[in-house]
Amino acid sequence: MITLTWLLVLALIGGALALIDGIIRVRGRGTAILAVIEIIVAALFLLSLFVPGIPFGSVVLAIALLIVLVIQLVLRGSTRRSGVTITVVSIIVTAIWLILTLGWVHIPGVN
Repeated sequence: MITLTWLLVLALIGGALALIDGIIRVRGRGTAILAVIEIIVAALFLLSLFVPGIPFGSVVLAIALLIVLVIQLVLRGSTRRSGVTITVVSIIVTAIWLILTLGWVHIPGVN
């Protein structure tokens, strides 16, 4: 049984947006190496939320996902404006999840 919490919802939104962003970037022009890495890291991050036996924890995968997303944002390539928006929203949501999960900010009712 999975308990639906605000942290889980934030992680699901951030991971799903990163996965969608990676799929959009793979279908675009140019090299897709970073997009494939983004898809793999986002899928592992989403999987780590539900499967406890993954050797890398959700926090490590979230940090890796943030690094890949920032690199994708800097090296934009030939994506449309919506691709940049999805990347920025995914970075913000994943960063908020990471800050709340690590306990740097305590919000009653969220963590």
